[in-house]
Amino acid sequence: MSASQSGEASFARRSGAWASDVIRKNTPTREQMAENRFLAPVAHRVLSPELWRFTRRSVPRGVALGLFAAFIFPLGQILISTFLALPARANVPLAALVTFVTNPFTLPFWLVVANRTGDFVLHFGAAAPAVVSAKAGSTAWAIFADAYEVAGATLVGYLILSFVAPVIGYVLSVWVWRAVVSRKRARRLKAMEARLDQRLGAQ
Repeated sequence: MSASQSGEASFARRSGAWASDVIRKNTPTREQMAENRFLAPVAHRVLSPELWRFTRRSVPRGVALGLFAAFIFPLGQILISTFLALPARANVPLAALVTFVTNPFTLPFWLVVANRTGDFVLHFGAAAPAVVSAKAGSTAWAIFADAYEVAGATLVGYLILSFVAPVIGYVLSVWVWRAVVSRKRARRLKAMEARLDQRLGAQ
């Protein structure tokens, strides 16, 4: 193996380890879920091993439900995503982790995205009611109208994101899962070929 290939492999291992550490630190553990008083009535189902396995079906479902809860519910997102994961048989820890896509640090960004999305869909400027135009000369009314447009567009944008983001997340997670599986299979085949070559060379 050349020095460049060795460096790329080392970087890939470090990147994978870093991603695993981030996921592990931010993902709620089974013990934390069991101790949550709001989940007590369904704790036996939440702690079911099948909901904590990373499979080709549970992972995309967990991502989609986590994104839905993240955008549609301003509070209690982890609890909502956990409850939604039960009937869908989605990955519980992943669904809880994905809800962190909306947090106090990312809120300004998502507010802008939601406002632009809602404004694009509703076309407030082109479809303004006649009463607004008639009272546009009033400063107080103009401020109220502007606030109404911004709030309305943002709310509509969040509703759109709550349905579009899960679909995108589901498709992307399916693609990533298949890519990861294909990469693992390729590595196994290369390892098998290397061992076979060693055996044939030793004979």
